[in-house]
Amino acid sequence: MSYRTYLQAAREAVDRVLDSQGGSIEAAAGILVNAIVSKQSIFSFGASHSFITTEEMVYRTGGLMLVNPIYPHGMNLFVRPLTATSKMERVVGLGSEMLASSPAKRGDVLLITSTSGRNAVTIDMALEAKSKGIETIGITSLAYTGGVGSRHPSGKKLVDLCDVVIDNCVPLGDSAVMIPGFPQKVGPLSSVTGCAIVNAIVTEVVDRLVKLGVEPPVFMSANLDGGDDWNSRLLANNRDRIHYLD
Repeated sequence: MSYRTYLQAAREAVDRVLDSQGGSIEAAAGILVNAIVSKQSIFSFGASHSFITTEEMVYRTGGLMLVNPIYPHGMNLFVRPLTATSKMERVVGLGSEMLASSPAKRGDVLLITSTSGRNAVTIDMALEAKSKGIETIGITSLAYTGGVGSRHPSGKKLVDLCDVVIDNCVPLGDSAVMIPGFPQKVGPLSSVTGCAIVNAIVTEVVDRLVKLGVEPPVFMSANLDGGDDWNSRLLANNRDRIHYLD
């Protein structure tokens, strides 16, 4: 039964993250804690389906209020035709302009997700962040990026440019299940492990903030009694670093 094969592959991928990426997750959490305590801003970006990890972090029950999305204009599922997204993420210079047009500044933090790590938009954004003094956390697949070449003139990939790199532990090509009689694997894993990674980072960040005596700016579900008041208070207290309300 192929559904069981996929679910087993997903469980094994999350286990690989747990067994191998603890140090990188802790390092990423440390960067975010320092930014929060220092009153800096946090941003997140990913093109196409890699933006799912950003969406998981933003305006999310149990998630940090301080994560600001940089929207992948031209590289999301609202674009028509959808095939244009694959072309847009290869445009050299676009990532630099997108970061330059955001409120991100020196001392801030940027999370960038790209499973292949090869396309120009994330590489340019990482390069621009480095030039601006913005710390970067990259989420990518070491197996995938190690099996493909860069599409950027520099020859660099995302893994070469970030201050902290977290391996999402998915295979080359992302998909995990081979169906007998069909040549293309199915069942991608990067959304499963990517969302697990960013939630693991948030969990570690909140634990560290509490131990420091800092109230974590975390959303409560608006569908729970008291949720609206809780969220309104913390949004107001942290308004200067929450740019998606502008």
